[in-house]
Amino acid sequence: MSITPEILTEVRSRFEQIDHCPQQGERIFFENAGGALTLKSVTGTSARFAAIPDNQGRDNPGSHELVRVIDKARSDMAEFMNAPGGQFFAGESGTELLFRLIMNACLGAEPGQVLGSTLEHPATRSACDRWSKVAGKKHVMITHNDATGCVTAEEYTAAVTPDTVVATIIHTSPVTGMGVDLAACAAAIRAVAPECFIIVDGIQHAAHGQIDLTAYNVDGYVISPYKVFSRHGYGIAWISDRMSALPHDSLLNGPEGNWELGTRDTGSYATMTDVVSYFEWLGEQLTDSNSRRDKFVAAGKAIHAQEKALTDAMIHGAGNQPGLSAMEKVTIIGGVDNPAREGLVSLIVAGTPSVDVVAKLNEKGIRTHLRKADHYSGNILDPLGEGSCVRVSMCHYNSEEEVVRFLSVMYEIAA
Repeated sequence: MSITPEILTEVRSRFEQIDHCPQQGERIFFENAGGALTLKSVTGTSARFAAIPDNQGRDNPGSHELVRVIDKARSDMAEFMNAPGGQFFAGESGTELLFRLIMNACLGAEPGQVLGSTLEHPATRSACDRWSKVAGKKHVMITHNDATGCVTAEEYTAAVTPDTVVATIIHTSPVTGMGVDLAACAAAIRAVAPECFIIVDGIQHAAHGQIDLTAYNVDGYVISPYKVFSRHGYGIAWISDRMSALPHDSLLNGPEGNWELGTRDTGSYATMTDVVSYFEWLGEQLTDSNSRRDKFVAAGKAIHAQEKALTDAMIHGAGNQPGLSAMEKVTIIGGVDNPAREGLVSLIVAGTPSVDVVAKLNEKGIRTHLRKADHYSGNILDPLGEGSCVRVSMCHYNSEEEVVRFLSVMYEIAA
């Protein structure tokens, strides 16, 4: 079942600032890859927990409730991501958690190779570059496909060696918008180096609602909750039991296997329960099954279908508006028809600097983002010979009507 107009109305009613900005007024939000809209339930939960003075680990009713909330959130995330054991914990940010996981994997693994790809965000590329050197390991980078904006299992197969001890994979690129076949890439690594620690950047992918850690067979998966309908200020990591056992920073004589440093914000955990509950609610609109997992799967499939419909409309046209592919001056990164695309279109307009395209769209109340060939996006843009691009990123709560308004403005810009 798909997200019908009636369901979309219900969906949109659950998010803060769905069609307006307190500073700008009415606007269309196509900057979801930079940070998705926030659930109204998350706003209320954040305020409620900010008022609580109690700490975890005390023998009083307030403290007991905080522990219960954290335990429930971890259980909710395990069900949502179909986690096979292991543990969830919160950190400073997704980037900080990726650095920490990669550091401990590089320092704790046997001598050998650290493998990644040029498609990845600098969070993983930088961490591997630093900690492979500290650990005396060779860092190998697979060159991603510029034409498709992706990296494949076949490319991992060609690069992995029996002494590959740490590998990183990005689930979805925040610049090209292309999703990677994570299960296939992990299987390709395991076929040659079965004991390799595989760490995944799931930050861009998480909002699309399809995560299955059991199927992936990896050791670490990191998300940034502000990109999946929660708020800023923390990151969430899952690690396998074998990775949990690695030497890592912890307090002397503290709880065994604890990866959190200091007291974390209970409200951050509570808002993840809000996020999981939202996916469950959405799934209930799409399936008659009483299985929670079935609801999550149904929600993920419907989100993918909705976002594909939106990107197809943007590329091929909708209403009376021609699509981006019909605009002669527009180049779409990753190609026009790319099945790996997840709710995002990055584009370049010949003769018009991308910074000006973003500004002109913003003047019309359409929020997009400029990606420059800097430390964040140079790995994608430099090989294409481009200094910048416009990133237009959508989520399932966006509508075709918003796409049509975007195309009408783009038609004027690219004329």
